[in-house]
Amino acid sequence: MAGEKVKSAKQKRLVNNIIVHIVLAVLAVIWVFPIFWVVLTSFRAEKGSYVSTFFPQNYTLDNYIKLFTDTTLLNFPRMFANTLIIAICSCILSTFYVLAVSYCLSRLKFKLRKPYMNMAMILGLFPGFMSMVAVYFILKALGLSEGGLIRLALILCYSGGAGLGFQIAKGFFDTIPLAIDEAALIDGCTRWQIFWKITLPLSKPVIVYTVLTSFIGPWVDFIFAKVICRANANYYTVAIGLWRMLEKEYIDNWYTCFAAGAVLISIPIAALFMFLQRYYVDGMSGAVKG
Repeated sequence: MAGEKVKSAKQKRLVNNIIVHIVLAVLAVIWVFPIFWVVLTSFRAEKGSYVSTFFPQNYTLDNYIKLFTDTTLLNFPRMFANTLIIAICSCILSTFYVLAVSYCLSRLKFKLRKPYMNMAMILGLFPGFMSMVAVYFILKALGLSEGGLIRLALILCYSGGAGLGFQIAKGFFDTIPLAIDEAALIDGCTRWQIFWKITLPLSKPVIVYTVLTSFIGPWVDFIFAKVICRANANYYTVAIGLWRMLEKEYIDNWYTCFAAGAVLISIPIAALFMFLQRYYVDGMSGAVKG
């Protein structure tokens, strides 16, 4: 009887595993399918946005070449460079703001600490683009809405309110024992030294998460970039450029180039993730060992 029960349990577990793997495989196909389609479309030789076949009949690299050589509609290399500069600067500032605010709220006790966190949670319920009109007029009053200062304006927009997104980093800092900070204070360390030399090295996973989210936000944003750049094509970001390619007067000639651009803008995000992944894994293993 015992042997039959064990055999029945194994069979039941096997059936459950098969069902789970089938469901996961179906979900994986659904998730990968749009990416696969975009990649195929980026190599499609047939022009136009409406075709009768799913798979391209002919393949070419002309769509990628056209992005970098044809500037009659948009200067894609310049847009790519604009977006990269804005995203890197915003990422650095936002990461510092988020980690600094999170550390202060996790470790320091001061008046209005809880009201500030409650206020930040409430403000986080509202989408950021609700403030875009007010932000634009503030930037215009400061003279940051014209010329090369548009890049600075976008960096300020993306990084200025980053400190409100402290919740995840604060939760991670809360898991680090206070005894470490107390021992460092006894040894004569300042709060800055504790934050920079002790807390951050122990927080690699949340740093990686913060860097990725701080980079992806400016990299893919369209709303603030469109409002602030307006008709200044020299300062367009890739999101605006890809949107222009889908306008009705350009879509037939630029649709496959849009797909090629979509593939190209995914490369920096993938490269950043691959570079930071090892730090995330090392940080998690270090946390488990500790």
